[in-house]
Amino acid sequence: MEKLRRIINQIRYNKDLPEIQNLSYEMDFRNDLGFDSLDLAELTVRIEYEFGIDVFEDGIVLKVGEVIKKLEKINEW
Repeated sequence: MEKLRRIINQIRYNKDLPEIQNLSYEMDFRNDLGFDSLDLAELTVRIEYEFGIDVFEDGIVLKVGEVIKKLEKINEW
């Protein structure tokens, strides 16, 4: 979860948004984290680079928990 938090905070930093200290499964990328479509695309690329998985392969994910569940399947945690 720390790697994911770091990736999210890198994207938020580029938008001049404050760092997130804790992630929760219920956090919504758009409403809670301030992401737009471009940010979600960047998130996809960064996660794929870091973990080797396209978390958006099956469609758009809206919540942090959806990404975490997909990442848990690859046993990188």
